Amino acid sequence: MRLMGLDVGSKTVGVAVSDALGWTSQGVEIIRINEDDQEFGLDRVAELVDKYQVDGFVVGLPKNMNNSLGPRAEASQQYGQRLEKQFDLPVDFEDERLTTVEAQRMLTEEADISRRKRKKVIDKLAAGLILQNYLDRKGKLTRI
Repeated sequence: MRLMGLDVGSKTVGVAVSDALGWTSQGVEIIRINEDDQEFGLDRVAELVDKYQVDGFVVGLPKNMNNSLGPRAEASQQYGQRLEKQFDLPVDFEDERLTTVEAQRMLTEEADISRRKRKKVIDKLAAGLILQNYLDRKGKLTRI
């Protein structure tokens, strides 16, 4: 089962896909969106769903540190509802607290990438981390 992971922001959506066995994730691209104009990049998502033969979505849920849901989490849930309606595929949510921080750390400490270049890949890397965390968590549950 191949899944697509999405890191939904107000201006971009980071995209990652899993391998066919659902073990690993790989960042794919960043889609520009405009929430004000109701342009959510779903046409490009549709192209990627077809290209990778996606069976479902994992959308990052940016919870607050106290586990509550704020405006960004609600926007992610609405994006998930749009995906479900347009593609008729299952949508699950993964707590994404600190994934962007982790992605930034990976790019600065481990890869020593400049700030300008980081901006171009951070959302794609965050989507990959969200999806990988989901795959790892689900994998542990099925091995019990």
